[in-house]
Amino acid sequence: MFGMVRPCRHRLGQGLRTQWMAHLCGLCLALREEHGQFARVVTNYDGLLISVLTEAQAERSTGWRRTAGPCPLRGMRTALVARGEGARLAASVSLVLASAKVRDHAADGDGLLARRPVALAARRVAASWGRAGARTGSTVGFDTAVLVDAVDRQVGIEALAGPGTPILAVTEPTETATAAAFAHTAVLAGRPGNAAPLAEAGRLFGRLAHLLDAVEDQEADAASGAWNPLTHTGTPLEEARRLADDALHGIRLALREVAWGSEVSPEEHSTDRRLAHALLVHELRRSVDRAFGTESCGHAAQGAFGPPQQGGPYSPQGPYAPPRHPHDPDGPPGGDPFGGEPPRPGNRGFWAGCVVAAGLCCTCKACCADEFEGPWSRQRREGWRHNCDCDCGDCCDACDCCGNCCDGCDCGCDCGC
Repeated sequence: MFGMVRPCRHRLGQGLRTQWMAHLCGLCLALREEHGQFARVVTNYDGLLISVLTEAQAERSTGWRRTAGPCPLRGMRTALVARGEGARLAASVSLVLASAKVRDHAADGDGLLARRPVALAARRVAASWGRAGARTGSTVGFDTAVLVDAVDRQVGIEALAGPGTPILAVTEPTETATAAAFAHTAVLAGRPGNAAPLAEAGRLFGRLAHLLDAVEDQEADAASGAWNPLTHTGTPLEEARRLADDALHGIRLALREVAWGSEVSPEEHSTDRRLAHALLVHELRRSVDRAFGTESCGHAAQGAFGPPQQGGPYSPQGPYAPPRHPHDPDGPPGGDPFGGEPPRPGNRGFWAGCVVAAGLCCTCKACCADEFEGPWSRQRREGWRHNCDCDCGDCCDACDCCGNCCDGCDCGCDCGC
């Protein structure tokens, strides 16, 4: 699983999280059914936005959901998952872009791909994915040639770029590819009037994807000598942040011009529209904050600009900090005011813990369950898939800003909802 928009389950709330998972599983199963089990590895968080946008615009009819069987990635539970042309378009785009990414890594000789046999096998897989994406795209009327052309142009642009080259000249191919994918959701939904604003939103989304990837990888690229657009064009982080903020504002404005679908159930329509809004406005803003190491809505992140500023009412020194031990005023918060620690479950032995750890891995419970018991410590832990980057007690419990903002909650955002 990879992608720029990685929402926290605490922020989305139960209703939107259920819909988000329906689109994620729908993309995964669309890849499996049309291209085999191995194709599911290209499932990504950003790709499901295509499915979300398609469904949010379309008139609701029967057949939008189907019941999927038990899956290890859902803790062996069944679920209602998205189906239809939106999921297939998302699968097509994911395959073509994953193909391009693998070919790019093979050309650069990154990691294991520096070995010739591995690189050869990777190129064959990439070529297969590219052909599969084109086939699926043609079934929903989408010409993936625009994506392939963008990837091919990217190589030439990077070869010519140098100090003084505008960073937007480097991000243009990515912008063109994502604009085409976003715009085609309007065609699938029967909303041709939405194509222009969605193309603009997609163009700016592609710009963000390229910029944030460059920001997050800049230090690692400098250490390995890999090509990085910010470093090679001499673009400072302050300029990258300005462009990112402008893109966020542009996406918000573009989404206001979109005519969303209307169905028999107004509640379902509201959920579809709110999910698109939550992902492309609120969560995208948090993705920028995460990359640049700034704060949004009380959720701290570490990034290129270092840790966020300390302080505030929920800091260890703030008025709402957890109580400290009365005899240790400088110690960590949360101590028992009466002394001592809460009882802990007894630890397992080494071999017993190994057996339990093997069971957790084989059943995918450590990854996918909401909670699981540590194999050795026996302490309750959250499933790895649900790990988030936020302190979810600070603001999300107060306003559920991603779930109810559009219904009038004062969540402090400037999205105009």
